[in-house]
Amino acid sequence: MCQLTILMPCLNESETLSVCIKKAMSYIERSGISGEVLISDNGSTDGSQEIALSLGAKVIQVSEKGYGSALFNGSLAASGEWIIMGDSDDSYDFSSLDLFVEKLKSGYDLVMGNRFQGGIEPGAMPWKNRYIGNPMLTLIGRLLFKCPAKDFHCGLRGYRKDAFLKMDLRTTGMEFASEMVIKSKLFNLRIAEVPTTLSKDGRSRPPHLKPWRDGWRHLRFMLLFNPKWLFIIPGFIMIITSFIVYLRLLIGPVTIGSVTFDIHTLLFAVAGVVSGCLFLSSGITVRMLGIREGLLIDHQLIEKIRRSPFLEIGGTTGLLMGIAGLTFGLWAFGLWKHEGYGQLNPETMIRHVSLSILLIMLGGIMVTTALLIGFLSIPTRKSLVVEES
Repeated sequence: MCQLTILMPCLNESETLSVCIKKAMSYIERSGISGEVLISDNGSTDGSQEIALSLGAKVIQVSEKGYGSALFNGSLAASGEWIIMGDSDDSYDFSSLDLFVEKLKSGYDLVMGNRFQGGIEPGAMPWKNRYIGNPMLTLIGRLLFKCPAKDFHCGLRGYRKDAFLKMDLRTTGMEFASEMVIKSKLFNLRIAEVPTTLSKDGRSRPPHLKPWRDGWRHLRFMLLFNPKWLFIIPGFIMIITSFIVYLRLLIGPVTIGSVTFDIHTLLFAVAGVVSGCLFLSSGITVRMLGIREGLLIDHQLIEKIRRSPFLEIGGTTGLLMGIAGLTFGLWAFGLWKHEGYGQLNPETMIRHVSLSILLIMLGGIMVTTALLIGFLSIPTRKSLVVEES
C-alpha cells in the first residue's frame, strides 16, 4: 500500500486531464511521498484513458455513471493510505498539496479545501455560486450538522482511506460531496480546512453544472439528511400550537379586540394538527429508511421504536381513535335525528363533527405509520453477491 493516492474523475477532456496528471506527478516526485495518480473513468470517449496511462497514471473503469460513482469506486481502488481527490478540469493545482498532506499526517480524517481563503481567480466561479449558492449552502450545512467547514462544496479535499470506508457513502451523483462532509461529522471524524486556490476551468466546453438546479439538489439532500429539522421539529410545533387553538375554539368562539375567531379558524386548526402529525410520521419513517439504506447513522430512539411492538401498539391505538371518531360522528348524527333531520345550529354541529373527523384522520395516520414502521423494522441481510467463476 502506497502512502498517497491523487484521485481524479475522468471528465472526457483529455487536454486538461493531462495537465492535471503532470502536476500531480510532479508533486509526488517533489515531495518524496510514495504515491500514485488514479483516474476513475465511467465512459470517456476522447481517448483520455490512453493518455492517462501513457503519463504513468493508473486507470480504472467504472460502469455506473455519475460523479459520485466515479469517486467512490476510485477511492475503493486507491492503494494510498491517504487520498486527495479533485476535478481534472485544471481548476485545482495538484502540484501544491502540502497543506492537505500535513493535515493528513497530523491525523485528520477529512481535509477540506477553502477557496474563499485561498483565492478565486476572476471568472473561475459564477457570481451566483460565489455570493449566493456556496455561502448559503455552507451556512445551512454548518447549522444543521455543526460542521466546521466554511466552504462546504470545495471539490479539492483529502481523506484517510480507513475514514472513507467508515463513511459508507451511498450516493452516486454530485450529492456524494455533501454526503462525505455530513457523514464525516455524524461519525465524529476529525475535520480540518486549508486554503486552496480556484482557477478558471480549463475545459474547451462549458461544464455540465447548472447553478440553480444543482444548488437545489445539494440543499434538498442536506435537508433530507436531517429529518429532525425538516420534519420532526416543525411537526411537533404544528401539532402543539394547532391543538391548543383547536381545544380552545372547541369550547366556543374567542374574541381578541374587534376580531372573533370561531368555527372557520377551528377548521384551520384541525388542518394544522393533521399536517403536523403527517410531518412527524414522515420524519420518523424517513429516518428509519435512511438508516436502513445506510444514508443515516442509527439513533437510540429509533432503535427503541424498531425493537418495540410499535406495529401492534400503534395499530391498536389508531383503530381505537378511528372508532372513537366514528362514535362521535354517530352521536352528532343522533342529535340531527333528534331534531327531525331539520336545520341545526351550524356552529354547534361543526364543533361536534370536527372532533369526529379529527379522530378518524389521526387514527388513519397512526395505523399507516405503524404499518410503515413495522415494515421498516423487519430484519434483513445485505444482498448476496455471487461472483461468476
